[in-house]
Amino acid sequence: MVAILIAVAYLTLVERKVMAGIQRRLGPNSVGFYGLMQPFADALKLFLKEVVIPSTSNRNLFLGAPMLTLALAFIGWAVIPLGKGIVISDLHLGIVFLLAVSSFGVYGIVFSGWAANSKFALMGSLRSTAQMISYEVALSLLILPVLVCSSTLNLTLIAEMQKAVWFIVPLLPVALMFYISMLAETNRAPFDLPEARRIWPL
Repeated sequence: MVAILIAVAYLTLVERKVMAGIQRRLGPNSVGFYGLMQPFADALKLFLKEVVIPSTSNRNLFLGAPMLTLALAFIGWAVIPLGKGIVISDLHLGIVFLLAVSSFGVYGIVFSGWAANSKFALMGSLRSTAQMISYEVALSLLILPVLVCSSTLNLTLIAEMQKAVWFIVPLLPVALMFYISMLAETNRAPFDLPEARRIWPL
């Protein structure tokens, strides 16, 4: 887990460097040699951040909404095979379970906006939810060709069927569309609309 977390941290640093190059900026370059210690500085900043709870908010729901989203993200891993025989729950309807659990993640976003007791937070959460739902529809439809090729909903069997030829080879156009939908679902550039700032005219 530590290796995965460090790899993700440094891949994020690479992404920030690439995005800075695209936008003709320097990017992170102050912490350590060429900015290589930036992930550790980001982690330290994250742990030292002050917890701010709006005074008019629903405190229990405000604190529970992120926990709900995180719990649903972890529950989805229960049906994903990590190796031969290494799976928490080998469900016959694994893909249906995964799609159902991931679609419940939008409730955490809606609850966060609602619990803040602010119309701006609520509008922002509804906007983000609408975007997530629209991309989940595309993701769900793009899984159908894999189901047609494998004739099963069990993720372990789907993985075992790819011993000879990976499905990405015959389904390359679908894989590219799936990759684009994944970027959109996770709000990564160029689909980072929820992080955009609106400039109001004076």
